[in-house]
This record gives sequence, C-alpha cells and structure tokens, in this order.
Amino acid sequence: MLSLYRYVRLIVNCLSHWTFRPIPLPEEPTLSGSDVTIIIPTINGEGGELRRTIETCLSTEPYEIILVTIDAHLKRLAELVASFSTSRIRVLSVAHANKRRQMCRAIPEVTTAITVLADDDVVWPRGLLHWILAPFERAEYGGVGTCQRLHRPEKPNVWDFLGALYLERRNFEISATTHIDGGISCLSGRTAAYRTRILQDPAFTYGFTHEYWLYRYQLNADDDNFITRWMLSHGWKTHVQYCREAELRTTLEGNPKFLRQCLRWSRSNWRSNLRSMISEKHVWRQQPWSAYALHLATLSPPALVGDGLLVWLCWQAATCDWELPHEGRVWAVGALLGWMFVSKFLKLLGHFLRYPEDTLLLPLSIAFGYLHGLIKCYAFLTLNVTAWGSREGADADDAYRMIRLSEHEK
Repeated sequence: MLSLYRYVRLIVNCLSHWTFRPIPLPEEPTLSGSDVTIIIPTINGEGGELRRTIETCLSTEPYEIILVTIDAHLKRLAELVASFSTSRIRVLSVAHANKRRQMCRAIPEVTTAITVLADDDVVWPRGLLHWILAPFERAEYGGVGTCQRLHRPEKPNVWDFLGALYLERRNFEISATTHIDGGISCLSGRTAAYRTRILQDPAFTYGFTHEYWLYRYQLNADDDNFITRWMLSHGWKTHVQYCREAELRTTLEGNPKFLRQCLRWSRSNWRSNLRSMISEKHVWRQQPWSAYALHLATLSPPALVGDGLLVWLCWQAATCDWELPHEGRVWAVGALLGWMFVSKFLKLLGHFLRYPEDTLLLPLSIAFGYLHGLIKCYAFLTLNVTAWGSREGADADDAYRMIRLSEHEK
C-alpha cells in the first residue's frame, strides 16, 4: 500500500507532465500589454537585480509598473526610476516592509483589467505577457502562473544546483496537477497574473488583510498561498503556462542561506496546505488529484523514513510471504532500490537534459532530499516563525508578518 501511495502518484504525474501543453495564443486576442499593470513590492529600492527586473518588465510593454517600497527607501527608489526616462513607472511606499501591505497599497491604484504581481529579482522573456494573457481569454480563469527556472551563473556551485532542482521539481508538480484537474498548491509570487476585479473586491481585501493562524496570530506572510486558495474557494480556475515562452528566470541563495529559504518555504507549505485540507476543504471536492498529489504529500513521512520502511517491508515480504532464499531477497531489495533511484531522477529529467554535466551531482540531490525531510519536520515544529533569514533587510519588520492577538482580539 505504501508503494502504491507513493508511486502511483509519480507515474501518473510523469505522464501528465510529459503530455502537458500550454493554452495557445489566440488568433485574435482581446487582451494585450496595454491591459496589464505590474506591481513589484521591493525593500531596498536599488541594486542591479531590481534594475534588471524593471528593464525586462518594461520590454513586455505593459500599461504601467507600480513599485512599492518602504518610506525609508522611497527616495533611492525614485532616483532609480528616474534613470529609466519613462512615464510608465510609478513609485509608492508604506511604513513597514510587508508584502501584503505593499500589495494592498498598490492594488487600488490599478486601472487595467489584469494585474501581474512580481518579485523584484525576476527576468522576464519579451513575450511573457502574451502567453500569460492567453488563458484570460476564457472567462473562467482568474489567475495564471508561469514556468520558473534559476538564473544560472557562469560557474554554478552546489547551492545553485540544489536551487535549480527545487524549481525544476516545482515545475514538474504544478504542470502535472494543472493538466489533470487544474490544481496547484501555490501560484508563486515570483510572477502571477490575476483579474484586477478579483483583487479589488472589498471581500478579498478584507480577507487578505485579516488572515489568522491558530486563532492566535494575524498572518501577514504567505501572500501567494492566500490568493491561490481564494481563487479556488471563489470558483475561479487557475492555470500555469508551462512553456519556454513563459519561462522567467529568478535568483535563489547560492550559499548555505538556501537552507533558510527551504525552511521558510516549508513553513508556508505546511500552513497553507493544512488550511486547504482541514479548514477550507474545497480542494477535496474540486481538485481531488491535487489534494492527493500535492496537499496530502505534506503529511507524508520524511523520505529517509519512507524509503527505509519500504526496504524493510520488502525484505520482510521476501522472507515471510514469498519465502525467497537469501539471494532472492537481495535481488528483490536491489530491484526496489533501483526503482527508488529512478523515481528520484524522473522529476528532474528536464534539468539533466539541459545540463548533462550536472548528472554527476545526482547523488547530492538524493542526499539533499533526505536532509529536506528533516527541514520539513523542523518547519512543522516552528510554524509560528515567519523570518526569512536569507535576505538583507527582509526581517527588519518581521514582527508584522505574524502578529500575536490580544485576548480581546481573539
């Protein structure tokens, strides 16, 4: 049963991922870049990554870009924007660094039909908007995500390798589940597009600014998870345009701080998936495959425990049920270990086809998979923590991400 639970999901997802096709561009589109406003929350308000993000976003010819920083960095961001010599960029600010509050500052300012929310460290291809707008030609779609890959440095290190595999694995999972039942665990905040009227709905604004965790905290982190769940709970379909034309590049930590990023992402997954499965429950009825393949996987034991248990069960079955001789038991366990190795490779096949030289690092990716199980367990024990721990200045206002309620507010 454990083998079926794990590997039926893998096999079906592989078939779904390999046969996935994006929604094609319409012959006569009704939406274009002039219908798009891009909102980019940022903290520092300067730097090469932010400049590159603005440049590539401008190249897609949107109606407007709205940058939102904190009051303390407003001047430096305004100076950066002035260097672009364009009227299509506006700069706003809030008192404290908090992505939800920054987004809420900008969303009411949008006048276009589509709003794209983007991070300040992404690189867009020139044709991205055409592909991200294609699903919106169908009235039932409310949110659209993108394919994401790591911006590969000239001399990548092991942390870059692990970061690239993280994104590769995510692309695999969300394309597979989107293809089957339209489900996705999270429309990543790195870049996602939404119908503006959804984000400007007063009910959305209230829910977005009044999310609570364990009835004891006001949660101001996990913004993209909230929006994804809102789409599902309010009857909107979502889609991921998994194709080269909608493939953006992003940066992750190329040093041990990557582990802190993994810890933060794991905490967000725990909080959101538990809420989806236990509190809101829409996913069970509307997206049953995604509930099994994505959300329920949150509760799976760490890979080291699961793999070890499977090997032990195989040995016991070969000894007691099949009554194989010692050599036969060794062959049975060897076959299982071989399949386990292949299964850990299949999700990452796309990366290794693009960078065959990385195949030598495959054992490292397997070892990291076991380590990530420990990270996942620690994340579960610290779900009331929202610190980034990986980006300069990101935690200065961490107290605003998880606010403990007073007895009166509870």
